[in-house]
This record gives sequence, structure tokens and C-alpha cells, in this order.
Amino acid sequence: GQRSYVSHVCFEAMTNMMSVDIAPNQTIYVSNVYERLKKEETKKALLAVFSQFGKILDIVVVKNYRLRGQAWVVFADITAATNALRLMQGFPFYDKPLKIEYAKTKSDVVAKADGTFVPRDKQDMATKNAEKRDAMIKRAEERKGGVAPTGGAGPTPMAVRPTSGLESSEPPHNILFVENLPPATSKAMITMLFEQFPGFKEVRMVESRPGIAFVEFSNEMESSVALNGLQGFKITQDNSMKVSYAKR
Repeated sequence: GQRSYVSHVCFEAMTNMMSVDIAPNQTIYVSNVYERLKKEETKKALLAVFSQFGKILDIVVVKNYRLRGQAWVVFADITAATNALRLMQGFPFYDKPLKIEYAKTKSDVVAKADGTFVPRDKQDMATKNAEKRDAMIKRAEERKGGVAPTGGAGPTPMAVRPTSGLESSEPPHNILFVENLPPATSKAMITMLFEQFPGFKEVRMVESRPGIAFVEFSNEMESSVALNGLQGFKITQDNSMKVSYAKR
């Protein structure tokens, strides 16, 4: 049941936090996730951030005390997961840098796809969880209180990279016009992308016209930096964001 699944994910989370030698796979474990969004809003925001790297099969977010600030993103292939891990390490997700690593075990959606899925028996899960707990205690004792390295060495890459050189035909303006957004795009998702740039003030959506938004900055110089930084950003594989100066 749900409680059994959540218990499994709890142990998965603890194991991920203590393990450093995890083989590359299709699922990435994301921690330090902004916690104040509702579950569905968190999933939509993570989809907006990670779908630029490839097809996403599933995003798992469990809203309970032990798992808050954590999520699992399942990609269709290992290459996409690897690129997401490398390029989004430290991404400022609502001003909190994401911590990303490969998940320790295969996700259910992948197991079902490749035919290796086996429904979890509660007793079997309890046994495996006990084994994992004993193993974690043993590793902790061996470390004698030491902190394991988290990986991801080297400089943090830029959080966003423009994917096209579109130019705005309008004169510079402190308000930007954003279009080609997916219909399900929310104000929170657009805010998350633009608030990392200095001078950000607010996002205004147009309910009567889905797919567009206006983003206001303190001045034209700061709006220009955001325009160049997010021009062509892929919210989904089919939607490259088009950013221009709003008409005066």
C-alpha cells in the first residue's frame, strides 16, 4: 500500500544520502528541493527544469516530514539523466541549490518497462529495510562520524544556457515579454526561472492568453541580462521559450 511504498522511499532516501558509489542509471535523486510548494506544483516545476534534457517518464515527490525537500526524476535513458546531473548540479531552485546524484535502485516505472518489476511484498520489504538499516549503521560506525564526500567536484555550471540566438526587435525595456510557454506553465515556474537574475520584481500571467507572460525587472540593464540568459530555454522538448522586450 501507500504506507509500504513511502517506507521504501524513506530507506531509498537515507541510502542515497550515505552512498557515494552509485552506478549511472535513468533515475536521479534530487535533494535540497524547495519545500513550500504543493506536491503537484513541485512536480510541475521540476518538469520545467529537467525536461530540457530528454523525455521524463516519472517524477516522484512524497510530501511527508522525513522526505521533505527530496524528489526522484526518472528519464527515458541514462544519457539524459547524466546530462541533467552534471549540468543542473547546484541549480538555484527557488534560491536553493539542488543537490543531484544517481538513485541507488531502479525505479518502478523503469522496472515495469523492461519487465523486471516485481510487486513488493510487505514482509520482504521489511526484511530488506532492516538489512539496509543495519548496513547504514555499520557504514556510519566505520566512518566514525566522518562525512562522506558528495561528489560533483569542480565548478558549478551556469544554471541556464541559451539554446538559440533570437534577437528582440523592440527597444530595451525593463519588462520582458515571454511566449511559447506550455499551456500548463504556472506563475511559480516562470518566477523560479527569472528570479535568479538581479533586479527581478514580478511575473504577470495573462489568463485570457495561455502561453505568454510578462516579467518585470528594476531596469533595462537587468532585464537584458535575463533576456540573454533565458532566450531559447527549453521548458519542454517542444517548447523553447522566446523572450523579447515588451512593447512600450
